[in-house]
Amino acid sequence: QVQLVESGGGLVQAGGSLRLSCVASGIFGISLMGWYRQSPGKQRELVATITRAGTTDYAEFVKGRFTISADNRKNTVYLQMSSPKPEHTAVYYCLLRSLGRDDNWGQGTQVTVSS
Repeated sequence: QVQLVESGGGLVQAGGSLRLSCVASGIFGISLMGWYRQSPGKQRELVATITRAGTTDYAEFVKGRFTISADNRKNTVYLQMSSPKPEHTAVYYCLLRSLGRDDNWGQGTQVTVSS
């Protein structure tokens, strides 16, 4: 059974830093992992993704501010949030994509950025 365990969310001051982690287990053939976010009343949207080969993709609103990385041996993806802003407050969801399977999502971790 596929499991995604997220950690690292919480309260951070604007201008601070926070690192999210997501560990995947019970899966093989991972092709991509990443992070999406959802704010109240809004649709879930891309934050950043990274392929198994290390190719990254970022939403415009986090470019130069957030960094996604992965440890393939540990099936873990990270999101380093540097100098976040209050508008980055949201529930952040881990995404796992593997070959021939439906996408898997984590349970979500709340990130609150105070001004």
